Amino acid sequence: MTSQLNVDTIVDKAGSGGTNVKIGNTSNYVSDGGNVTQNTVQGLAKAWCVFNGEGTVAITDSNNSASLTDVAQGDYTLGFTNNMNSAAYAVSGSSVGSDSGSYFNFLCGDSANNTTSVYEINFVHRSTGQVDNDHSATIVHGDLA
Repeated sequence: MTSQLNVDTIVDKAGSGGTNVKIGNTSNYVSDGGNVTQNTVQGLAKAWCVFNGEGTVAITDSNNSASLTDVAQGDYTLGFTNNMNSAAYAVSGSSVGSDSGSYFNFLCGDSANNTTSVYEINFVHRSTGQVDNDHSATIVHGDLA
């Protein structure tokens, strides 16, 4: 038998505010057009990190990002708080550099060095090679362990 629950707001037992909602890995959502469904958990970012990659490198904001290591110019390793299931995940991001007034920097996930606990990224300027950048951000999609 199928059932349906229609509500405007879900709050905690005391009625004083929001509540935690736990969904299973098999939960699906319906597309905007209503023609297809997609797995909700698979579509969520599993980690993201905003950091300063120039001078004293530091994470400025993040989710599921535990560490940032400056390996070399334009080369960083980021560690997860909660590991990924395998090294087969996607890393993307963006970076803004102030060198020569140019903002044409590219983020490259270095999948050969990715593990379940860390991923390596490189910032490459189209004309000057690897560079450090003052404002960088990454996002990771894949399966958590």
